[in-house]
Amino acid sequence: MEARMEAALVSGMVKMLMFGWISLMIYCIWFFSFLGLKDLCKASATCKQWQAAAMHEDFWKCLNFDKTQISQQNFEAICLHYPKATLVNLVDVHDADVLVMDAMTNLRRLETLVLGGGQLGDSFFYALTDCSTLNCLRISDASLGNGMQEITVNHERLRDLRILKCRTLRISIKCPQLQTLSLRRTGMAHAFLTCPMLRELDISSCHKLSDAGIRSAATACHSLEQLDMSFCSCVSDETLREIAFACPNLSVLDASYCPNISLESVRLPMLTDLKLHNCEGITSSSMSSVAYSHMLKALQLDNCGLLTSVSLDLPYLQNISLVHCRKFVDLNLRSPVLSYIKVSNCSALHCINIISNALQKLVLPKQESLATLSLQCYQLLEVDLSDCESLTNSICDVFSDGGGCPMLKSLVLDNCESLTMVGLRSSSLVSLSLVGCRAMTVLELSCPNLKNVNLDGCDHLERASFCPVGLGSLNLGICPKLAILQIEAPKMSVLELKGCGVLSHASINCPCLTSLDASFCRRFRDDSLSATAASCPHIESLILSSCVAVGSDGLSSLHWLQYLTQLDLSYTFLMNLQPVFETCSQLEILKLSACKYLTDTSLDALYKGGALPALRELDLSYSSIGQLAISELLAACTNLVNLNLNGCANMVELLWGTSSSHSSDMLVSDCPANLEVMESDGESFRKPERLLEILNCTGCPNIKKVLIPPAAWCFHLSKLNLNLSTNLKEVDLACSNLSSLNLSNCSSLEILRLDCPRLANLQLLACGMLSEEALEAAVSRCNILETLNVHSCLKINAVYLVKLKVTCPSLKRIQSST
Repeated sequence: MEARMEAALVSGMVKMLMFGWISLMIYCIWFFSFLGLKDLCKASATCKQWQAAAMHEDFWKCLNFDKTQISQQNFEAICLHYPKATLVNLVDVHDADVLVMDAMTNLRRLETLVLGGGQLGDSFFYALTDCSTLNCLRISDASLGNGMQEITVNHERLRDLRILKCRTLRISIKCPQLQTLSLRRTGMAHAFLTCPMLRELDISSCHKLSDAGIRSAATACHSLEQLDMSFCSCVSDETLREIAFACPNLSVLDASYCPNISLESVRLPMLTDLKLHNCEGITSSSMSSVAYSHMLKALQLDNCGLLTSVSLDLPYLQNISLVHCRKFVDLNLRSPVLSYIKVSNCSALHCINIISNALQKLVLPKQESLATLSLQCYQLLEVDLSDCESLTNSICDVFSDGGGCPMLKSLVLDNCESLTMVGLRSSSLVSLSLVGCRAMTVLELSCPNLKNVNLDGCDHLERASFCPVGLGSLNLGICPKLAILQIEAPKMSVLELKGCGVLSHASINCPCLTSLDASFCRRFRDDSLSATAASCPHIESLILSSCVAVGSDGLSSLHWLQYLTQLDLSYTFLMNLQPVFETCSQLEILKLSACKYLTDTSLDALYKGGALPALRELDLSYSSIGQLAISELLAACTNLVNLNLNGCANMVELLWGTSSSHSSDMLVSDCPANLEVMESDGESFRKPERLLEILNCTGCPNIKKVLIPPAAWCFHLSKLNLNLSTNLKEVDLACSNLSSLNLSNCSSLEILRLDCPRLANLQLLACGMLSEEALEAAVSRCNILETLNVHSCLKINAVYLVKLKVTCPSLKRIQSST
């Protein structure tokens, strides 16, 4: 029994070891497949297992010795050890002409041979015949042959031959199976080709090859389909005509940088791709030959300096390129499959006519002379005509319904400075950009699906109509001369008219509008406001700052706005706010900054009649209301959270919770819910718990005293700003939640009493009259004070500040003059 168990255990361990070794080998094979020959040799020296894996013949089928120094002995040993190798690369290898002979002798399955640099003598080309499996030969930057005689490449199975940038006098190629031949940048004077199966021929940049030599080489290949003769400056039209006759299947031709060709009487009916870059002889008359190529799909005419017009009707043309054609004036294209057009830097281009069922995007930037554009492109989605300075108002007809672009989604007409009146009626347009169209004075858009419009820089626009549009928001504040506006936008929620100072007539029909900013619209009158309020009942935020033409009649129309929560009437001449108090019951924010004509009675309904119960923020900065109205307001409006009294010259004191204040006790039955129940002499009453959190009194020149005792019940006040109140002498605060107090530039401040246990930031910049004793007494009850600014406080010296840090250990930052 024990013997069987021991045998089973040993067998299990052997299986585990075998499984582990096999797993390791599989991982090594996967890992080694990413390594080059040098790294494989290094890996084989690690251990026997790695050596066995790294030396596997599957990793040595491609012998890539590119720029590697290897001796003939080692190379021959490798060839003998891996006779099944199919590729050898000896580019920039010393004695490559000797090594390659060993490769062709020992590697009987060699299919691809890559050589470069040095010299390959006649013996190499003779030996090629014996390498029967070779089908791809690539030679670059080498000297061919031993002398002045021609070299001959003779091989029965070779299919791909590339001799690039090589040096020889004459070359003869006899390869019956050859399909691809490249002699690019090879300096031979004669090329004799016997390649009946040749499909692709590249003789580009063969500058020593004469016109007759090119003709002889190309016409010998009757199956030729692709020919590259670019940079062969001696090629003539006669050669092209003979090539066209001898090679009826020619479909791709690159004759770029051939200055002597004009395509006169050249007929290439099977041509699909034609490149004629920098061909000085190409003119408008050449297009008759191009038109004969009915199968043409791609045409490139870049930098053809004498070309003035192109008129083509080709059923298969898909793309065309015209770049830097300095005399080019007229483009007329008709092709149902045309999908790409590149036209740029053609400064004389005046007229374009395109008919296509496939074109989806048209970009024609900086065509300064373009004045006429006709499009019948039923799939066109995007058009960019930026900086086409000569385009006139008639261009709008092209992009309106019935103009030939029924699917257009995006139109860019930026910096088209000749446009004065833009009128578009398009049911498909989604995005429109008119940036920098400074001459435009009239804009009329009837585009129900328009969602984006950019009018930056249209600072001369006087009349605009958006009826109807699908815009969700619109900013016209960049159009300072806008006088007449009409908008019908069912989906618009935000409208910016800020700065339209001459806007006098506005018809705004936007039932979903929630925000309207008409700041500084000084001519925006009551009738426009009334019409807007009636047609836009969902407005929540209405900014009428500096709308000095708005009066009581306009405010009376606010009863339509049942959702209005924010109203800004700053810098207006209003005297009667009763329409606001009577109709805007949901108002939360009211701004009346710099309303100079408001009197003490203007706000009676607010603090006497309980108007605007939802009001949380009130701005009375720089207004003319007096001390009595301010005191009444502070006493009665306990629901305010944010109050701004900046620059109120009539305010001389801020006293809460004192006998002189107007916060009289109220009976329980008459008090709002935020009042705290108190008892006094057996009678119950409620004391107001103020919700005020932020109070700003910056720059109040006549205020002398601020007193907020515990009886004021300012439990929520967290920020108090009295900056620049130069006559303020006494501040006495008992605010349990105050965290920031700014008394900077209160140059008359002498008395400072603080009972503010949560104060963290105290600003006393330039409080020149404040003494060290007053400061120490003030901060003694501020247990968590962290920041103190006493810069330019003349009575407080540096020695005292060191002592103050000991007295107040919570201080982290003290800003002083020293």
